[in-house]
Amino acid sequence: MLKTISSTCFLFNFDSSYNKPFSTTMASVPPGDITTLPAVKVIFNAPFDDKHTYYMKIINSGGHRIGFAFKTTNPRRLNMDPPNGVLDPKEAINIAISCDAFDPAAEATNNDRVTVEWTNTPEGAAKQFRREWFQGDGMVRRKNLPIEYNM
Repeated sequence: MLKTISSTCFLFNFDSSYNKPFSTTMASVPPGDITTLPAVKVIFNAPFDDKHTYYMKIINSGGHRIGFAFKTTNPRRLNMDPPNGVLDPKEAINIAISCDAFDPAAEATNNDRVTVEWTNTPEGAAKQFRREWFQGDGMVRRKNLPIEYNM
């Protein structure tokens, strides 16, 4: 609903919870640390003629609920399941990182990596991942994990 108060001022009335601003906790408190196991890199061993799956654990080491999302530099080869989610403080989740079959002699592998991004969730938000959490004013943290292919 839009009401004109004067020729230069408008009053907006948002009834939907989707349009409510995020809580001050989300915007003002930086997200805590996460722990990833492995901590530094993900290793896939040859042969690469079949799909390989590597399991990674993510632990929310901080004191606030976080939303997390994975990205990769090579989405045709690397997949994460689940690709995103929500973790309460001290909660952990196992992520399956899959590498589809490929020919390492014919494809570049030196820049492959997975990135996990995380941010605080709004106070009182349901424990269901929302992409919007990463698009607001809240701080988003990032951890890059290179992929190593043992030939």
